[in-house]
Amino acid sequence: MNVYPFIEAERVARVGSVRRACLLLKVSRAAYYASSSGSLCERRLADEELLGRIAAAHKASRGTYGSPRITRALRAAGLAVGDRVCALVAGGGYAEYCAAPVGQCLSSPANLSDIEAASLPETFFTVWSNVFDRARLQPGETLLVHGGSSGIGVTAIQLAKAFGATVIVTVGNAEKAAACRALGADHAIDYKTQDFVAEVLRLTGGQGANVVLDMVAGDYLGRDVKCLAEDGRVVVIAVQGGINSTIDASLVLRRRLTITGSTLRPRPVAFKSAIAVSLRKTVWPWLESGRVKPVVHQVFPAAEAARAHELMESNRHIGKLVLAW
Repeated sequence: MNVYPFIEAERVARVGSVRRACLLLKVSRAAYYASSSGSLCERRLADEELLGRIAAAHKASRGTYGSPRITRALRAAGLAVGDRVCALVAGGGYAEYCAAPVGQCLSSPANLSDIEAASLPETFFTVWSNVFDRARLQPGETLLVHGGSSGIGVTAIQLAKAFGATVIVTVGNAEKAAACRALGADHAIDYKTQDFVAEVLRLTGGQGANVVLDMVAGDYLGRDVKCLAEDGRVVVIAVQGGINSTIDASLVLRRRLTITGSTLRPRPVAFKSAIAVSLRKTVWPWLESGRVKPVVHQVFPAAEAARAHELMESNRHIGKLVLAW
């Protein structure tokens, strides 16, 4: 049984976070995904996370409200009607009311504002799932993050550092490099003026990165392989640089490399709920202690959503953009 708290998105919903492209969230006024021919094949609004108050709970299959079984499911998640929660949803986050599976709702950390809490779900679910579950980053390992100043990037930096990893990021200018270092990144590489493969190998004494979080793909993927350590893992989460790559397969064989990838939005509720359990156990205490902090670049009134999307597309922001009602 899937139980859905009915979330009243009365205050804030997030516009976008990632550097021009994340597989689900490349936003101008809608998200565009290029097909193999380069044509536009799909568009989505970046309305996949929000903060709101639980107005009611019901059983998804029947729309039944308030039964003891539903109340128990809500209580098992540590929630109750009236609680303020941030939630990962599969669309609908710009609406006045939005249905969200109970397993994808997390209590808003008490020390965070509504604006800050609204910015959490999508990037935190994505980073945890890919960096820690799929790529199995370990304390003492080195993580390379492309797009370090994006919403995904600023989250990955902080979680990896809290986990005891060394973090290298790629960025497009000195301002973004400084912002990433301020969040804990050990090294920042300007991809416009430096060869990130050579820099990663130099910074790691020739060993390479253990994990690469890649939201670019295209020709980056072949270069990722060249700067991986033995038994290294690349996780592709977006294809901003294109879907075609040339890879030195001999390096994959000799160095026992893993190339993987994932998307989040189409995954089932059970999968996303398992991520929420891990976040609640490990990451939420870091947020509550201030060890990890949301990074909100700018807040827009809901009436200025188009202007927020334009900023998102321009790639001038650092961290998240939020709409407020």
